[in-house]
Amino acid sequence: MYRLAHLSDLHLGERPEHLVAARALVRSLLEEDVDHVVVTGDVTHSGLVAEYEAWLELFAPLLALKKVTVVPGNHDRAGDGVAELLSDELRVSVDGREGLFMVCIDSTAPHNRSTFRSHGDLCEQMLGAVDEALERAPQGWTRAVLLHHHVTPLPVEGLGEWFAERFGWPHAAELPLGRELLRRVQGRVDLVLHGHKHVPREQVLDGARPLRVANAGCSTVLGAYRVFSHHAGQVTAGRWVHAFAPTRPPLLERVLHGSPALP
Repeated sequence: MYRLAHLSDLHLGERPEHLVAARALVRSLLEEDVDHVVVTGDVTHSGLVAEYEAWLELFAPLLALKKVTVVPGNHDRAGDGVAELLSDELRVSVDGREGLFMVCIDSTAPHNRSTFRSHGDLCEQMLGAVDEALERAPQGWTRAVLLHHHVTPLPVEGLGEWFAERFGWPHAAELPLGRELLRRVQGRVDLVLHGHKHVPREQVLDGARPLRVANAGCSTVLGAYRVFSHHAGQVTAGRWVHAFAPTRPPLLERVLHGSPALP
């Protein structure tokens, strides 16, 4: 069995504690000796080159082993626009490791340069590119779709999202074509991994080839990440690995202690 670790929303640069947390996460990932790591966006908090350089320094041991695949998030589009440094500037691209085929979607857009316009973008042309990419997937490999923004409605997190939802603003909404993406990939893909929302969630769409849709949450606040064991499209429920014990905001405390999202 191969093992895939999923992290997201590191927000390096937001607070000094995030840098300390990221270092602990990398240390844990190296100790776990996972086969690959995916980071689904918001690597930086303000999209600054200095924050990007901190990412390169902190994750250098894993990057040197070519064990990391990353897609940009809306925060990476702000500031200096380091999203272009994190990805190859294609809206849909492919990355492959032995036994794992990943379709990487850049769900960010120019409007994300404003921190008050954090919603994502997904269009028919991008869905077509996902279809074409999956046609090239090797038989017998686990298939994953990676993107930052959530594809289905998720609970409101915080006062800002509450106001956005109440007034019909798009900032906290799921991707407009998110459900269509799931419809197209179901039966062809094993994992859809995303971030953006800071509280981790997971759902399984049943079928002949079950599809797990998982949100990693904010890894530097949670102090934890999921590890999926997989082989030939057979994927186990994500196992949470705790890298450290942070001080968590009340909302995350409730999720961690009262929700099956993170045992």
